[in-house]
Amino acid sequence: MHSQAPEQLEVLVTEPGRLYELLDDAEAMLRQVAMPQSFAGILVTRHHPGRYTLALSDTVPFGETREQILS
Repeated sequence: MHSQAPEQLEVLVTEPGRLYELLDDAEAMLRQVAMPQSFAGILVTRHHPGRYTLALSDTVPFGETREQILS
């Protein structure tokens, strides 16, 4: 069986006290995907409180994480 690693993750937060834990876990998963090729950084997008996406992005330098908020 072949498994492909995700290049984007969605984080839905129902317990505000777990926000940073969930975001940190998602960021760590994406870093593992990006590490072998050193090809992208991570872009965190806040769609609204409680909904975030984290994605590998070639517009973000490798090893960095940047945030954006959509209104």
